Amino acid sequence: MPFYFYLARCADNSLYSGSCINLTEREKMHNDRKGAKYTRSRLPIKFVYHEEFLTLSEARKREAEVKKWSKIEKEALILKK
Repeated sequence: MPFYFYLARCADNSLYSGSCINLTEREKMHNDRKGAKYTRSRLPIKFVYHEEFLTLSEARKREAEVKKWSKIEKEALILKK
């Protein structure tokens, strides 16, 4: 089973990074206001980037790494896909 790190673009153009098991379900959870507190006031969100990993631990490590980046660095990552 794959695990994912993702970047979501919020309605205010900010980026949210997260990790999950199912991208479709997680995006729906965010938009149903059942996701992170950060995204609840910035709906709707849309996933704009993701990476696949073999373990949830790896996906969360990548999430922690990218969360430290500037918005410019995150935007560059999205453009590379």
